[in-house]
Amino acid sequence: MGYGRAMGAKRDDKVHSNPKGIAAPKGAASPKGTAAKGLADRLTGIPGLEAVFERVATWREDPVLMPHMAHVHAMLLSLRRLDAINMAYGAAAGDGALEEVAARISHFAEEELDGPWLLARAGGGSFLLVANEACSRERWQLVADQLADMIARPIPVPSGVLRLSPRVALIRALTGESVESMLDRLGHAMGDAHELHGSRLSWADGEVTPPGRSAQQLEADLLVAIDRDEIEVLFQPQFDLTDDSLTGAEALARWNHPELGRIGAGALFAIAERADHVGPLSRHIAHKAMWAAKKWPGQLRLSINVTAADLAFGSYTRQMLDLVRESGFPPRRLTLEVTEQTLIGDITLAAQTMAEFSAQGIRIALDDFGAGFCNFRYLKVLPIHYLKLDRSMIDGITTDRRDVAVLRAIVAMARALDLQVIAEGIEEEGQREVAAREGCAYFQGFLRAQPMSAAMFAKLARVEEEEQG
Repeated sequence: MGYGRAMGAKRDDKVHSNPKGIAAPKGAASPKGTAAKGLADRLTGIPGLEAVFERVATWREDPVLMPHMAHVHAMLLSLRRLDAINMAYGAAAGDGALEEVAARISHFAEEELDGPWLLARAGGGSFLLVANEACSRERWQLVADQLADMIARPIPVPSGVLRLSPRVALIRALTGESVESMLDRLGHAMGDAHELHGSRLSWADGEVTPPGRSAQQLEADLLVAIDRDEIEVLFQPQFDLTDDSLTGAEALARWNHPELGRIGAGALFAIAERADHVGPLSRHIAHKAMWAAKKWPGQLRLSINVTAADLAFGSYTRQMLDLVRESGFPPRRLTLEVTEQTLIGDITLAAQTMAEFSAQGIRIALDDFGAGFCNFRYLKVLPIHYLKLDRSMIDGITTDRRDVAVLRAIVAMARALDLQVIAEGIEEEGQREVAAREGCAYFQGFLRAQPMSAAMFAKLARVEEEEQG
């Protein structure tokens, strides 16, 4: 999972996931929600509305969540121009776009929302996102605005790129209000906003979208966030699929904004991109991650994500190698993760940059493999060592033989190219077993551990070292 990645997960919800920062015992199953598989949307794999209605009802019966039910928020996202895309590119492209949008929303919610959340397809090109967490009106509007930006990013297809334009209706629910009532009010707000003022965002209470915190103010806030140490680096543990031992961690970032609270990696890097501040932010994250990782036991690896702006920066290689030397972290234990989206542009420059890192013992992982429209040319021209499967490639491997067949084919191809496969998004013991049986080398996911602080990961590493020794 990358700093600002916008593709992948299709989680039903987060109600029963492990507490953040806690590693599950080896072999422990990650409890799943109660939404029936039969209620899932066939195209996107996410639940339908009935599943969300049922799950919110269970929230109201949960003694832990009950005190927070006054903080239920929702947003309805509707995609414009979907009919035009179907006409211009064909229904298959339109279906692929819907799958990609569902994955982007899921990833965004995973990064941005602290409390339990639910995502459902509301029919056609509409999606309903419901969250149970305390946040201000300004914060919920910021989340919606950043999510709309992420959905609007180009989606690569064989014949070019697709561009979707979302509209979002927002609501902060009344105490005890049903999801059906919220959805009805959101639908009216969506229609009224389009007819009256054409705003991308609208509130279901009838108010025109307030200005909130401007993009310029957020960019200014980010410029001082590094100096104020507001950027936190978390670590998602990775494990060996043969013996379940800890092998390292992926560094992730979030911004603890003093007024808006937690801002996840996707929104953080979107703001940084607008502020032309991606380079300093990436270096700051890499610096903090390597200084933390050099205290780990000697066999553990560190994975750091690379952005498109990083690859386009002429002196990126030199600056990253300088950080490695200054931190004292061994380059042979460092992996740089790049996504297909990152590589759109100058593939020759990307290959040259990766070759320079490889010459220093640093390994390269092609991240989010299987998301969107994969370009197999990358496997031929890039000096990579790992294929990191997008979690959408893992979701159905316990229930769909076609998903298993695809996984088996990818692993066979990777072996032929001397690549190791990392399975991301492992949430069930059955998924871990299938990934191991089919030849994946490593995994990460909520089955064993969520992203955690540097101190928590160091503690986990010590425990694992004692068990191994």
